Amino acid sequence: MPPSEGVAFWTLFSKEVLRFWRVALQTIAAPIVNALLYLLIFSYVLERHETGYGEVPYTAFLVPGLAMMSLLQNAFANSSSSLIQSRMTGNLVFLLVTPISHATFFLGYTLAAVVRGMAVGGAVLAITMPFVEVPWVAPCWSLGFALLAAWMMGALGVVAGIWSEKFDHLAAFQNFLVTPLTMLAGVFYSTASLPPVWEGITHANPFFYMIDGFRYGFFGKADVSPWVSLAVTVSTTGAVSFWAYHWIAVGYKLRS
Repeated sequence: MPPSEGVAFWTLFSKEVLRFWRVALQTIAAPIVNALLYLLIFSYVLERHETGYGEVPYTAFLVPGLAMMSLLQNAFANSSSSLIQSRMTGNLVFLLVTPISHATFFLGYTLAAVVRGMAVGGAVLAITMPFVEVPWVAPCWSLGFALLAAWMMGALGVVAGIWSEKFDHLAAFQNFLVTPLTMLAGVFYSTASLPPVWEGITHANPFFYMIDGFRYGFFGKADVSPWVSLAVTVSTTGAVSFWAYHWIAVGYKLRS
């Protein structure tokens, strides 16, 4: 990367990180509170009735799922909300007239989303794990899946931010695609407890493999092989990243 591109990347990346950090009460603290509420409600209701993977206490099973759910939703929200706001206010043009490369544009938004997703997910783990006994048998697996998932959702946020022409479009993208795929990806349950039809539907959801692989790092157990989860996650991340980069490269909707 030429020095000028390095400066451009750091400027854009820093701007995007500062954008969410300056309102950390909304972007960091609020998702943590939401995750804690899920933990309190679901653990109280289901702790005595459900387990994960047959023997893992339900509350312990729930913690990694909530952390990953928070990571996914907040990584997506960071890049998508930034782009739609810039487009609606008209200040995106000041970025487009600069001589930065398409890769710098993509990396600046995506990596800032990774930072926010990892910050929220890590904070959820840090706050909940002292109160719940959760083993961590393979931390490298968890870290790898967390980074891949945050990257994928950051790139998906770029796609959503470019596609959306107003805030209603972005809300529809999140409410009818991102939220259902996240909530129905095994955050609150093991797919082994589902009827065969619903188990098959869940296995068709790429978000499931991110959560299942991430949870494998904690318990050394998963609903599917971690290598299968890794293959699906890597291929999904690559496809979404190519999609986002292509739209940036061709200028799709960016100047309209």
